[in-house]
Amino acid sequence: MASGVWISLFLYFALMIVIGLYAMRRSTSSSEDYMLGGRRLSPKVAALSAGASDMSGWLLLGLPGALYASGLASAWIGIGLFVGAFINWIIVAPRLREQTVHYGNALTIPAFLANRFPTKALPLRTVSAIVIVLFFAVYTASGLVAGGKLFESAFAEIINVGGMSDYAVGIVITLGVVLVYTVVGGFLAVSMTDFVQGCIMMLALVVMPAVVLFGEGGGGFAQASQTLNEVDPTLLSWTEGLTFIGFLSAVTWGLGYFGQPHIIVRFMAIRSIKDVPTARNIGMSWMAISLIGAIALGVFGRAYAVRNGLDVEDPETIFIVLSELLFHPLITGFLYAALLAAVMSTISSQLLVSSSSLTEDFYRLFLRKEATDRECVNVGRACVVLVGLVAAVIASDPESQVLGLVSNAWAGFGSAFGPLIILSLMWSRMNGAGAVAGLIAGSVTVIIWIALGWNSSFMGGPGVYEIIPGFIVSWIAIVVVSLATADASEYQPIQR
Repeated sequence: MASGVWISLFLYFALMIVIGLYAMRRSTSSSEDYMLGGRRLSPKVAALSAGASDMSGWLLLGLPGALYASGLASAWIGIGLFVGAFINWIIVAPRLREQTVHYGNALTIPAFLANRFPTKALPLRTVSAIVIVLFFAVYTASGLVAGGKLFESAFAEIINVGGMSDYAVGIVITLGVVLVYTVVGGFLAVSMTDFVQGCIMMLALVVMPAVVLFGEGGGGFAQASQTLNEVDPTLLSWTEGLTFIGFLSAVTWGLGYFGQPHIIVRFMAIRSIKDVPTARNIGMSWMAISLIGAIALGVFGRAYAVRNGLDVEDPETIFIVLSELLFHPLITGFLYAALLAAVMSTISSQLLVSSSSLTEDFYRLFLRKEATDRECVNVGRACVVLVGLVAAVIASDPESQVLGLVSNAWAGFGSAFGPLIILSLMWSRMNGAGAVAGLIAGSVTVIIWIALGWNSSFMGGPGVYEIIPGFIVSWIAIVVVSLATADASEYQPIQR
């Protein structure tokens, strides 16, 4: 069986590398080419690149696992993300595409903020770059952990490379392929591979639930619903056992979209503002199909497991378990490739955003202001490798809790950058002092909230997701400080 799986995985890896080599010939001659693909992304590539870089292994592991364990009540996270993504396309996408060009043709989020608020350019650029690199090192590590666990679960005792564990080999293979196409082809390679990976992910999330429901041993909707009702009637309830705080913590995941650098950078790279509505429609359609598939996989995968006596120790492995059980090895390999696609699309995006910040907001700002574009491209490539290696070290312990930090990192980015991006694009009275205050206030609030354990238990009740207080405090800090330190010379005209 393993040979068929490896054939599919080999073809997938080869395709990613070929795309990287193609992109190298098209878009690595300047910093703008390497970091933003020359701002020439088509609507379909921009849309699926934003979606694929967003979802990561969470779409095929985390969300189905949550639905498998607790039923439809967990689907509110997906609904909140869908609404947040839609609003992000409406509010942020067109304005960010226009204003990053208007304010000095900024190639990174820190550079845009510095150009938008010149009186606080240095602290904004420095602090935001540090936040991006540090959070993304951990965020990238979580993706490598997912890749390692896939190989550990799917190829146990099959891989034997110099005495390395299956988990370690999985990390090396995942990171190695990502580094090749990211280092070689830059942003265009990352975006084009994201497009292919997004298609693979969506197809897997259409095929898998359909086979689980209507294939041998499935029984269809009626039989699956009956089985779930016999196990626990609350599994098919959207609200049973869900408190208001729990509901609020779930749907407010969508607030994180406004501040995720690896997602909103796609808006900066889209071909033109006129392409944004088309990209939005494509992206939201992809997201709807993928989320519905993930939800169906978790819920009906539970019914299938019960009906067929499957022992699934870890709910988050339901995709892996069913991939191996229900399909021919070649198809199983394709489904594993879909999971790797989810992981690798996010890793590559995070590596490139971190590399861009290190190059533009540290190397070019402090070390070599006169650096040529070619030099910056080479430095960017070196930084991709550097951040990737740091992430691999963080992910090296299979017992680490890195995966548990994903929600914290999402909240940290959403709180630090979300209100900052929205208000900088839409409120002309905002100034540099307010921007710095919001960036610091949002980050610190999230860190304190987590440190005090209030995301697990708050005032004797259920925990409150840290993005809620972080986002609110950041927004208030920006408004209050901007009004209190009004500087008419810094007011910038909004371009839309």
